[in-house]
Amino acid sequence: MTSRLLTTLALLLVGVSLPASAVEVTVSAAPVTRFKDAGLDQPVDKLVFRGGIAMVSQDDTFGGLSGLTQTGPNNQVTFVSDRGNFVSGHLAYDDANRLFGFIGVRISPMENSKGEPLPRQYAKDAESVDTVYRNGAAAAVRVGFENLTRVADFQLTGGIPSGAARELAIPQWLTDLRTNESIESLCIAPPASPIAGSTLILAEEALDENGNHRGWLLGQNDKGPIGLVNTPVVNPTDCKFLPNGDLLVLERGVSMLSFVMNLRRIPAAEVRPGAIMDGELLLSATGGSIDNMESLLVHTAPDGETRIVIGSDNNFNDWQRSLLLEFALAD
Repeated sequence: MTSRLLTTLALLLVGVSLPASAVEVTVSAAPVTRFKDAGLDQPVDKLVFRGGIAMVSQDDTFGGLSGLTQTGPNNQVTFVSDRGNFVSGHLAYDDANRLFGFIGVRISPMENSKGEPLPRQYAKDAESVDTVYRNGAAAAVRVGFENLTRVADFQLTGGIPSGAARELAIPQWLTDLRTNESIESLCIAPPASPIAGSTLILAEEALDENGNHRGWLLGQNDKGPIGLVNTPVVNPTDCKFLPNGDLLVLERGVSMLSFVMNLRRIPAAEVRPGAIMDGELLLSATGGSIDNMESLLVHTAPDGETRIVIGSDNNFNDWQRSLLLEFALAD
């Protein structure tokens, strides 16, 4: 057992008590050592493949992982799931900074604004999440839902979301999208961004008069419509900002009965109200190297390397996988 893992386990043992409705689950992980034609630490498109894991659990509440965000130190993270759950734990790395597990996993149901369990599946379909920082500390997570389309904040206690939802006002055209193709992507701009603190929302299938994906910026100083060029086959399914303010957009689709994935990088200066974003294609894949890729995480490794984690949603199907694939920026 590595020293880094021992440290993480010690922190978990003295960590936060579980919410009354939360359950602890064990997640097993098998290493993923190849991606497309690349092995570990080899270039793939415009990134470098750093490995990954395929996760499984005997607990049937684990799955449907649709969004991912870092909520605390020592790689503490939270997923949101299709069934209205928070799935929290720590990504485990060895001394070579290689991802090898997801540990200390706790699953807890989300609540509505009255502090009650979400009443039915129509209200539970969480698809995206990012972390709200106040005075430099992680204070809440912001979650985007489809079907009953809305955006809500949940407080963080010791890096774990809990408590009643606090809903945010969103444009009426977004509220009216009562389908499973509404809010798929939500991310919050970092301090280096020209729109720092603003929340970017991208709709999966809502298109403008020119066929571009519609979006919206929620912010005090930067508010209004924004769009993303519509790429054939794929739709936006998550987004995260890089530390320098550039935006990453994950796209996902199906072609010839196979999943397709793209990752785009959009310069910070092009992420502004009224813009139609396009950007540079960093990574593209199809076939057995991927699954239904839906979640995106950006974090910094101990050596200062910027890492990008891309996760898949297995839709609670036995024939799909819960993958976490990790890459590094080549520059």
